[in-house]
Amino acid sequence: MSTLVEKTEALAVEVSCSDDALSVTLSDGRVVSVPLAWFPRLADAMPRQRSDWELIGGGIGIHWEEIDEDISVESLLRPENFMRLPNKAPHPPSQARRRTAKSSRKRPARG
Repeated sequence: MSTLVEKTEALAVEVSCSDDALSVTLSDGRVVSVPLAWFPRLADAMPRQRSDWELIGGGIGIHWEEIDEDISVESLLRPENFMRLPNKAPHPPSQARRRTAKSSRKRPARG
């Protein structure tokens, strides 16, 4: 016997922006708040422009016409899949790469 699990998609129902954060209320009751710095166009916009949003795709995303910005709910829930987050350090080089780089350097002659 198999069980069918229906995936429900979280949709935006309300949006607000402070000077520091974008907050989105989802249809399942969660409120997602992310740093405004993730979205430079929103961060640089005037408060009036930030408050002039509309839901797109039945709530799968948010659109700001005047500043030409679109943000999907999915990108807020899984930002690592959609954007390079600030302060995320790149992976350090592997040990093998470091050893190869060290051994290829010329050492001064002793004498």
